[in-house]
Amino acid sequence: MYLYGASGHGKVVAEVAEESGYNIEAYIDMNLSKNELLNYTVHHNPPSKHIDVVVSIGNNKIRKNIVEENTLFNYITLIHPKSSVSKRAHIEEGTVVMAGVTINASVNIGKHCILNTNSSIDHDCVLEDFVHISPNAALGGSVYVGEGTHVGIGACIIQGIRIGKWCTIGAGAVIINDIPDGSTVVGNPGKIIKITEL
Repeated sequence: MYLYGASGHGKVVAEVAEESGYNIEAYIDMNLSKNELLNYTVHHNPPSKHIDVVVSIGNNKIRKNIVEENTLFNYITLIHPKSSVSKRAHIEEGTVVMAGVTINASVNIGKHCILNTNSSIDHDCVLEDFVHISPNAALGGSVYVGEGTHVGIGACIIQGIRIGKWCTIGAGAVIINDIPDGSTVVGNPGKIIKITEL
């Protein structure tokens, strides 16, 4: 398999792949100054063939662009063996689940999401594609998170909340009300400080 993105996030994804028993062939990265990471070679041009890939880039928009530009890749899902994932959860292709993550019953997680270290996703949550849940963030039951939204480190979202597409939930924010598309939210309780038109 190949990892697309040779930076800090790529290091963590590599270790999830290693712990899950995958053989990493190389990284892919367009930055010509990068030639090696964690003793793996960095290729600067994606192979023009069907290969197994995980996009190891934390930025949701960049990750989506790479996926849309590389339709020949076979995107695989990585789940760290030291995570706790319900047998009744459903996880789509390209998603990475880091160490210490808890995913409870009847959770549905879309494509190319990141569930970062020690995050918690409770029962009946739905995460659309390209969502990033940062370390130690916690989602209560039946939370809905729209495409491309980034939930910051240590943020808490109470049960039943609906968060729109391409939102940014700040580190440590406490979300007690629904959040519309394109919102940036900070504080406790969470306050919308900006809305970007999608």
